[in-house]
Amino acid sequence: MGLDVAIDLGTSRTRIFLQNKGKLVDEPSVITVDHENESIVAVGEEAYNMLGRTSSRYSAIYPLSGGVISDLGLVEAMISTLLKRVVASRIGMPRAVACVPGEITEVEKRAVVNAISCAGIRRVCLIEEPVAAAIGAGVDISSPHGSFVVDIGGGTTDMAVISLSGIAVSRSVKQAGNVMDDEIIKYVKRRYNMLIGKRTAEEAKKAIGCVVPEVAEGTFRIKGRSMVTGMPAWADVEAEEMIEPLREIADTIVGHIEDVLEETPPELIGDIHSDGIILTGGTSQVKGLDKLIKAATSLDVTVAENPADCVVNGCGDSLKYIDKLKKAEGSVNPITDRY
Repeated sequence: MGLDVAIDLGTSRTRIFLQNKGKLVDEPSVITVDHENESIVAVGEEAYNMLGRTSSRYSAIYPLSGGVISDLGLVEAMISTLLKRVVASRIGMPRAVACVPGEITEVEKRAVVNAISCAGIRRVCLIEEPVAAAIGAGVDISSPHGSFVVDIGGGTTDMAVISLSGIAVSRSVKQAGNVMDDEIIKYVKRRYNMLIGKRTAEEAKKAIGCVVPEVAEGTFRIKGRSMVTGMPAWADVEAEEMIEPLREIADTIVGHIEDVLEETPPELIGDIHSDGIILTGGTSQVKGLDKLIKAATSLDVTVAENPADCVVNGCGDSLKYIDKLKKAEGSVNPITDRY
């Protein structure tokens, strides 16, 4: 019997957790294709390094968009390649727990199951991202106590109030890290008459991205192509400048958090008032985002330890539920079973 695996199939990064061994894969969700013979050239970090640097013969592609699969064949190839790096043999065909955004269709869920099953996984269970994030952040989701978790990733922001292993109120919005990158590209184009790629925008966001002036600190040199001369160009961008392209997206996320709070039952609101809001996901590390949410909601806001790994760690911790599901179908459980 092979070891079971947990998969965080994210829009920006894919992480794989192997039972009893922890997280073994953490690579960009990018795959490079050779159009001449329709073969796969590179996957993960190697493919990411090719973004914006390929000839017309090759394409470096993100096969997921907004938290859902946009190219099933490429996702199947990507998962198969990454799994081979941690599962030496297909003997026993391990079982898997994979996370999905909170509000996707049954068709989109089935696409995730099919993509993972094609890699040799014999049984796939799905868990919603905010639930996995809560488990990974150390929240006891089985208690009759409300916890509010906001997972801000690359493709989606998933938020949920969780109690008794279930979701009381939730929301999933396609306003997250990738949209921030797009807005940085637009800002640099408008402000500096310079074209930059998504990779450069992401690097700028990580280095100096912020949404409130009191935490703005540092300078980042961006390099691209001048729209005036067509020649290579560069500019030193101050952290304060990042507020303009990022603040609107941050405000949108805050607005949805307020909406979820308004829909939450009074007893659970009391729990959240005591415990505050937990932020997970890589984009939760954008400077000042926690302060912005706190100012809008008057609640304590905590960024989880290792926020980018909360979802995959929560999936990994959920592997123990697979056997319980097999014994007692339909019981209250944070995992949705899929074959």
